[in-house]
Amino acid sequence: MLNIGCHLSISKGFYKAAQEALSIDANTFQFFTRNPRGGKAKALDLEDIKKAKEVMKLNNFAPILAHAPYTMNLCSAKPDIREFAKNMLKDDLERLAQIPNSLYNFHPGSHTGQGIEKATQQIIDALNESIEKDTNTWILLESMSGKGTEVGRSLEELRQIIDGVNYEKIGVCLDSCHLYSSGYDLVKDLDGVIEKIDDMIGLERVKAFHLNDTKHGLGSNKDRHELIGEGLIGLQPIINIITDPKLAHLPFILETPNDVKGHGEEIKLLKQALGI
Repeated sequence: MLNIGCHLSISKGFYKAAQEALSIDANTFQFFTRNPRGGKAKALDLEDIKKAKEVMKLNNFAPILAHAPYTMNLCSAKPDIREFAKNMLKDDLERLAQIPNSLYNFHPGSHTGQGIEKATQQIIDALNESIEKDTNTWILLESMSGKGTEVGRSLEELRQIIDGVNYEKIGVCLDSCHLYSSGYDLVKDLDGVIEKIDDMIGLERVKAFHLNDTKHGLGSNKDRHELIGEGLIGLQPIINIITDPKLAHLPFILETPNDVKGHGEEIKLLKQALGI
């Protein structure tokens, strides 16, 4: 079974998003926890969430992925921005307690000139301060392409954060575009990359996968997603990723430059290639 979906708006509620996912033959989806470029979060409609839960259970949905806003930078050089980010993190985790079968994904952040070591400790401190005793949501660090001053451009950087956090449910969300752009050759050495992931992170901590082709080459450190099969990774290596027995159980989320209908066509393409 292929667990696949795309990024969907929840502006009209989770039930509507679940129905939209079904309309493109998806069984998972990703959503922003709040305005991706701001800080406001819409009040949760618990009745709507209950209806969505019923639809997702009936249709065997994989876990859905909550994506933190891009403005959440836990390792900014500016204390007020770090505090703003930490408050968003705390609020998001409280809200996700009411959203069943959800994972929380965020970009580790950009050190904005402070250096990787200081930034890593700031991220660790923020997570340790924000995670409450009753938190039960998997918190995922996204693997990054390495542009600018991004933290998380390597498995080693992600592992360093994981090791410092006093919470068992801390994992990663891999991104095919980001991995390739940061130097992990998914095209010619998928087995080797998976082995590195297992050695450095542990496959048991990999909980989701952003499935994207890329406009830029191996090791370019550039984050430009491309449609499935139209970039420099290509269709067959992407098929290899979603069928690898060590990864195939994961929820795969399309973040390609497409609309919902276009994502439906990409899902159709992948399922046809798999004969399902």
